[in-house]
Amino acid sequence: MNNKITATAAFFGMTAIILGAFGAHALKKVLTIDQLATFETGVKFQMYHALFLLFVGLNSQLADKIKKIILNLTTTGIIFFSGSIYLLATDSLNTLNFKVIGFVTPIGGLLLISSWGVLMWNFLKKKA
Repeated sequence: MNNKITATAAFFGMTAIILGAFGAHALKKVLTIDQLATFETGVKFQMYHALFLLFVGLNSQLADKIKKIILNLTTTGIIFFSGSIYLLATDSLNTLNFKVIGFVTPIGGLLLISSWGVLMWNFLKKKA
């Protein structure tokens, strides 16, 4: 389980760096400042949660069951939250209307919050 989580963290971290560089260089020429800021929000949250997964994967105090729950919540949350933000920020660059998936962003945010909640609950439960 730890290798899977750590590899997932590395993947999300690597792609966050790639997307951040892509946004800073290639997209800078074709998006507005607001669109770039939105895209950057997606990159930041992806990187924050890549580091979160790295912490979870390397933490020996967490049971595999808890790690799996956190991995699933965080992975789905990143895809929904950051993925929808990437599509919404670059909506003006294609003929598809990604505004219809805007409802996915808060669902992704809720999943990310839930993953942190599972971590918090796990540690609070151990202290008690």
